[in-house]
Amino acid sequence: MVVRRRYPPDLKRKVILEMLREEKTIAQLSSEYGIHPSQLKKWRTMVIDGLPSLFTDEQRAIERLKAEHSKESQDLYAQIGRLTTELAWLKKIWHVA
Repeated sequence: MVVRRRYPPDLKRKVILEMLREEKTIAQLSSEYGIHPSQLKKWRTMVIDGLPSLFTDEQRAIERLKAEHSKESQDLYAQIGRLTTELAWLKKIWHVA
């Protein structure tokens, strides 16, 4: 059974930035961090392929939708809180009368 290693995002970011600076070879980075060279090449390819999407309108639209969803969630949780308080108050009033 092969156990897959997982690398934290901070380590990936650090290694990829070093790769993009081209101060060290992939082999040097591989031995320094103990990560297989093919894995480093995959990470670099993912970053380079993903760069154009950072500057497109699609990315902005996604961020806008995330913000709208977050606001809607907050509003709904606030409404749940108000309704829960009203329900508790009505239960209290009903049992007293």
